[in-house]
Amino acid sequence: MSDRLKPAAVAAVAILFAGAAHAEPTGQTFTLEVTPATVAWGNYDATAKPALTVHSGDTVVVHTLLTNSPTGLERNGVPPDQVEASLRDVYANVPASARGPGGHILTGPIAIEGAEPGDTLEIRIQKIDLAIPYAYNGFRYGAGILTDDFPYARTKIIPLDKARMVAHFAPGVTIPLHPFFGSMGVAPPPGFGRYDSTPPTINGGNMDNKELVAGTTLFLPVHAKGALFEVGDGHAGQGNGEVDVTAMETSLIGTLQFVLHKGEKLSGPRAETPTHYIAMGFDDDLSIAAHKAVREMVDFLISAKGLSRDDAYMLVSVAGDVDITEVVDRNKGVHVMMPKAIFAK
Repeated sequence: MSDRLKPAAVAAVAILFAGAAHAEPTGQTFTLEVTPATVAWGNYDATAKPALTVHSGDTVVVHTLLTNSPTGLERNGVPPDQVEASLRDVYANVPASARGPGGHILTGPIAIEGAEPGDTLEIRIQKIDLAIPYAYNGFRYGAGILTDDFPYARTKIIPLDKARMVAHFAPGVTIPLHPFFGSMGVAPPPGFGRYDSTPPTINGGNMDNKELVAGTTLFLPVHAKGALFEVGDGHAGQGNGEVDVTAMETSLIGTLQFVLHKGEKLSGPRAETPTHYIAMGFDDDLSIAAHKAVREMVDFLISAKGLSRDDAYMLVSVAGDVDITEVVDRNKGVHVMMPKAIFAK
C-alpha cells in the first residue's frame, strides 16, 4: 500500500492487516471439484466465466491438479491406476483454444459476490490435504537457474508418506512435507488480457511462496468484478528459489475461506502467518523485486504499526528477513518476513 493513499484509506488498510485474522465472519461451505468446466488452464483473465460464485465469509473446499500429463506421469513410472481420473478428463476434454499461454491447471475462477476493483480479498488457508501419494520434480533445458549445466530433461517421481508427512526423495533422504499452493491469484486488470499463469505479478498468481501453508492468510488486491480467484500448482514442499523450475509437484485439496474488504486497496499481494507479516515483490530483475518487497514492508509498518518512515526502513534492516521466493518464473520473487513477536501486544 502506498503512503500516498488518503489518510482514511491508509487507516482502513492498517486495521485490515493488524486485526483481520481475528475477525470471524461465518458463511456457507462449498466444494469445487476438478472437471473440464471448472479449470482455467494456464491463465488468469478478467473476462473468465466463474466456475463458482460465493459470498464474503464463505468457505470452499477446492480440489486441484498437479501440472503434468497422464502420459508424462506414466512415462516416468506412475502406475496407470494412480493417475487421477480427473486429470485424464481434463486433458481429454479441455480444448486447445482454452489452454495457455501458461501450463498450470488452475481450479476456478471463484467469484466473490460484490468484489470490485479497489477492494481487497482475504484468503484464509484453513487446511491443505494431499490428494495423491506421489509428487514429481523435473527440469528441462531452457528453464531453471542452471539450465546450461543440465542441457537435457529429467523427471523424478517422489513417493509421499501421508501418515508420516514426509517425502522419500532417495535412499537416506527424507523430506518433511509442508504443502502449499504455488499459484493463488485473482484476475489481473482487464487490460492484461488472458494473462500467462507463469510470471507472478500484482494479482498474485504463481508466487511459489512456501510460507503460504495451512494456517496462513493471503491478501490480494481486486482488479476485476468478482475478483475471480484461481488456485493450483500444488506443492508438497519446496525450497526457497525453486531453482530447477519445479517443487515437489502434486495434487492438493485446499479449504479456503474468502473475506472481502470493501474499499481497502492494496498495491500487491501480502500475507500473514501466525508468527510473521509478509510483503512481496515481483520483477524480472531480482534486485527490483527486492526493492519492491522492502518498500511494501516499509509502507505496511507505517500504516499498520504507526512507525515513521525512517524507523520503518530501519526496522526492516534490523529485524526483517529478505528471502528469495523463486528465481525461475520469469518474474522473480522476493518476500520480506517481519516477526510479530517484536511488537507490543
